[in-house]
Amino acid sequence: MEMLGTILPLLLMFAIFWFLLIRPQQKRQKAIREMHSNLQKGDKIVTIGGLHGVIDSIDEDIVVILVNDNRKLTFDRNAVREVVNPD
Repeated sequence: MEMLGTILPLLLMFAIFWFLLIRPQQKRQKAIREMHSNLQKGDKIVTIGGLHGVIDSIDEDIVVILVNDNRKLTFDRNAVREVVNPD
């Protein structure tokens, strides 16, 4: 019985840690993975560095972004922070 009194607070702290930190982080990572897998040509995006552009072409790991004056820049697919298509 005394053992349960010692372990119960530790289990409670782990549960709180799980629901406040680990679980939300896993949800964010899943959403980012889905966004990266759903990228397609013509999407308006913002990179991690804050560059705004339109996807000109996309490969498995590389995205070519069209920016001002029809300039094309090549980025890693993981450098895309968000898609800003007007819905």
